[in-house]
Amino acid sequence: MPMRAAIFDCDGTLLDSMPTWTETCVALLQSYGVADAERVFAEYESLDMDKKCYWYHDHLGIGTSGEALYRELWAMVERAYAEQVKPFEGCAAFLEELRAADVRVVIASSTPTELLRFALDAHGLLAYFDELVFAGDVGRGKEYPDVYLAAQERLGTSRAETWVFEDAPFGVRSAARVGFPVVALFNDHDGRDEAFLERWATVVARGYEGLHIADLAACQPHVLHALVVAGSPEPSSSELVARLANEANYVVAADAGVDVLRAAGVTPDAFCGDADSASAEARVWAETTADDIERYPSEKDDTDLGLAIDLAREEAERRGACLRLTVTCAAGGRPDHALGVWGVLARHADAAPRMMEDGFECRILSREGEPTWQRPGKVGDTVSAIALLGEAQASETGFRWELDHATLAPLSDLGISNKVTRDECVVACHSGILAVFAV
Repeated sequence: MPMRAAIFDCDGTLLDSMPTWTETCVALLQSYGVADAERVFAEYESLDMDKKCYWYHDHLGIGTSGEALYRELWAMVERAYAEQVKPFEGCAAFLEELRAADVRVVIASSTPTELLRFALDAHGLLAYFDELVFAGDVGRGKEYPDVYLAAQERLGTSRAETWVFEDAPFGVRSAARVGFPVVALFNDHDGRDEAFLERWATVVARGYEGLHIADLAACQPHVLHALVVAGSPEPSSSELVARLANEANYVVAADAGVDVLRAAGVTPDAFCGDADSASAEARVWAETTADDIERYPSEKDDTDLGLAIDLAREEAERRGACLRLTVTCAAGGRPDHALGVWGVLARHADAAPRMMEDGFECRILSREGEPTWQRPGKVGDTVSAIALLGEAQASETGFRWELDHATLAPLSDLGISNKVTRDECVVACHSGILAVFAV
């Protein structure tokens, strides 16, 4: 695919600064007597710099205020940028290649803009970038794609032609999830999980030597983000469906789901089912626009939804990609059908399914797919966790009723209607399969 624009992380991607960040934050925590400071830093690494400091103050009780900790850390990091940190070998040459090819380049970072500007300028890299985007100014941290989407909006390019360069596993995953091709920069001293990066990134590069635009343009995304639009009698809104389709790189219409896609102005890549509930007009439209048509008899063992997911899985295998699954227009209608939907999603837990409807979101958590859901809601929201297909072991932090490796019986009500009490809330599935609903 062509590259018209690039979004770069800074720390650990352009500047070899992650060891310095780790050492500095750990030193700050240790100076206040925080036990197991390395673990605390690692657990909250994804937070923006200011939010990290406020969390340290609010939850660990250190410093006179979050602002005071923030200024203290700022001074330590600024000194390290000037005296210790160096750019990665070859990064300036690669940025020159991008400039020569008229590829627009911006920074998307969890480091505040003023400090980021100082760091880049200190190493002669600032002039390469059209703009600096700070995650704290546009939304949530890099476990969510907000900062990459904000950078893309400023570039004015499509996701398919906008490459993200990132080292943090959570950043690689969130950028890849919404359809960006991603280059994961890996080195032997930052402690990143290379297998995790390979699972999500389009390319894993061990530095900039040998990295060229022409080679990247020939690569295919390593993650297939499939959207399956089912045929619920209570369809999702066109606005939601259009947004989900924009985040996907493969869209499947399951029977009457084709009517929903047509109304939303989204052309499916594939149309499947027995065509007993799709309108005649939408059926003809799909058959003339979709690349793949799979018709099945009305008397069959599998549901249209199950067949559509199988089709997405086959496409992922054909591309040699990892499947990540989103389903919509599947929750309404008869209760027996709805229960069957959760069974289908549970059987595909390795694809980290999520159900997105106008009134709620549900994610299927498992060790094989996605084991945690960070911040499933904001303070006051209701979150429920239900074990599927057998017992599940779960933890919940940041809620009114917290769980620590609690065993949930299948379809039990122990995890129903919990309340979010902190912004930094997490649901984790340690074993089994867990359906987590955020309302």
